[in-house]
Amino acid sequence: MKPTLFVLAAGMGSRYGGLKQLDGLGPNGETIMDYSIFDAIRAGFGKVVFVIRKDFENDFREKILSKYEGRIPVEVVFQSTDKLPEGYACPEDRTKPWGTNHAVLMGAEAIKEPFAVINADDFYGRDAFAVMGKDLMRERNRKGDYSMVGFRVSNTMSEYGSVARGVCENKDGVLTSVVERTAISYNPDHDIVFTDENGVEQKLAPNTPVSMNFWGFTPDYFDFAGREFRRFLDAKLTTPKAEMTIPDCIDPLIKSGEASVKVLDTDSKWFGVTYSADRPAVVAKLQALVDAGEYPTPLFPKA
Repeated sequence: MKPTLFVLAAGMGSRYGGLKQLDGLGPNGETIMDYSIFDAIRAGFGKVVFVIRKDFENDFREKILSKYEGRIPVEVVFQSTDKLPEGYACPEDRTKPWGTNHAVLMGAEAIKEPFAVINADDFYGRDAFAVMGKDLMRERNRKGDYSMVGFRVSNTMSEYGSVARGVCENKDGVLTSVVERTAISYNPDHDIVFTDENGVEQKLAPNTPVSMNFWGFTPDYFDFAGREFRRFLDAKLTTPKAEMTIPDCIDPLIKSGEASVKVLDTDSKWFGVTYSADRPAVVAKLQALVDAGEYPTPLFPKA
């Protein structure tokens, strides 16, 4: 059974100043998402499901989905703050989305096969999709047998200052924890460093795995995610800005032994557009990959 790619594309793009999912960055106006779809197709994925907001559906279908016709089946599901489990009502003043774990739950009706989860506005690279695609096609004989792509931290750094990353600890290639570290940066000696909870600067080895929200799940994840989301709502329903991420769901599953997460190594270099100042560098990196023959141009020629 071919795996599905589940693309989280409901983000507001507020810091970037627009719907960055629709921004043409490649030589022929390709979006970062287009490169992910292209890489997924050549890695053997059989379907793409997008989670978006209803208010930009028309734009999305016209500018994005039309490109993939005849290349891979696509579906769209919608995330909104009022889509909550039975028995819960969204507070009237709630405007912030409920987080990436809630976004994943929106795919429960559309996805019945092993699937990968990615962000729409992150470039993950050909090798990352190849290792994930291969892992999703292996045999599984139990629930909670998941995976994630662990990018080497040196391949995710920014020239424009510090970054926040989920630093992964693992034992024998199996995830034991993901700790969000803010303000990871280069020091004057070009070591990669962050400041810990006690205010002490700590070094990170260049090959330390970090999570860039590229997860591999089987459909039983929806049951776990729904249960953990209800627990979150019981505690945080009336907290206006509380949200639940995928690691917030994964962590208790690892601790309880209900799930294990294999950390997949990749030599792919991650990049993305967080702020508008990042845009020129991303355009240059995509052009360099095309020039090196990694990608054709245009990615999806019109028939």
